[in-house]
Amino acid sequence: MARRPVAAVAALVLIGEAVGIALLNWILGLMVDRQKMSMGGMDPDAMSRGAWIMGGVFGVYLLGCGFVLLRAAVRDRGPGRFGRVLLVTCAVLHGLLGALTVGLVGWTAFAVMMVVMGMIVLTLMAYGADADGSAESAESAGPGDS
Repeated sequence: MARRPVAAVAALVLIGEAVGIALLNWILGLMVDRQKMSMGGMDPDAMSRGAWIMGGVFGVYLLGCGFVLLRAAVRDRGPGRFGRVLLVTCAVLHGLLGALTVGLVGWTAFAVMMVVMGMIVLTLMAYGADADGSAESAESAGPGDS
């Protein structure tokens, strides 16, 4: 089945996305800091630190999602409960970002976000019920064992 390659590719995409988001926020923070930009009288230092912190937090989140997918691909077993919740939130986030990018960036960016979301959802569906071992326990139990 194609679940291992899809999980591995999705993991690599999310890891690349994490690096890109962190790098983009670092550059934006430098621009705000060096040009002393301000919005509504807000302190430029606070704005640049906010960009750096948000880039770091979002980068770590995407790295975590990528790690969960990579672990699922290497072990060929679905993620546990926390990993599934993390991947579901990542898929929802990509769906929302895809909807926002249509107007801001264009249809190509929307398509990319939907492909990433599709890979995450496909991985979640492919590993299905065996994430917590319930499929193995259901197979090993006989018809009279309930």
